[in-house]
Amino acid sequence: MADRTPTSVLISEPQLQDRVRELATQIRADYPENVHIIAVLKGAFMFMSDLVRHLGGSVSLDFMAVSSYAKGTTSSGEVRLVKDLDTALDGKDVLIVEDIVDTGLTLTYLQEILQARGPRSLRTACLLSKPSRRKIDVKVDYVGFTIEDKFVVGYGLDYAEQYRNLPYIGVLG
Repeated sequence: MADRTPTSVLISEPQLQDRVRELATQIRADYPENVHIIAVLKGAFMFMSDLVRHLGGSVSLDFMAVSSYAKGTTSSGEVRLVKDLDTALDGKDVLIVEDIVDTGLTLTYLQEILQARGPRSLRTACLLSKPSRRKIDVKVDYVGFTIEDKFVVGYGLDYAEQYRNLPYIGVLG
């Protein structure tokens, strides 16, 4: 791996935790009873974990894995389903939890295939949004932070499978 390390902290651990708590409050207001959360692996696992702890109430979980980055720092534009769901979505209130929405291609792909599975409702929460990189207009219901077009790591996000364990979001230099 190249000698790339985070050069600065973009979003601190306390900022992340405060915002995740706020998002959980908004989500629970919209889903007062049950919510079925689908985390998009691998990047969303930390965000989903903290979000679920703050949600309280009835929550069920599932996981999907898609790939559009390979080992680079830019999206390839090609989305591949790597791991599908373990449970059916018929009649469930579903929340997709994504780490970052960049071009919008991956999220649009996920929304289309999940909507076809018959959920009662389908919404999306993302930790980070980069609207300047959008290639397709995609709906995101809950956004943690809107950021500039920088390559970021930490709190689940990686570069070549490194830096996921950082408790903050850093800019990769």
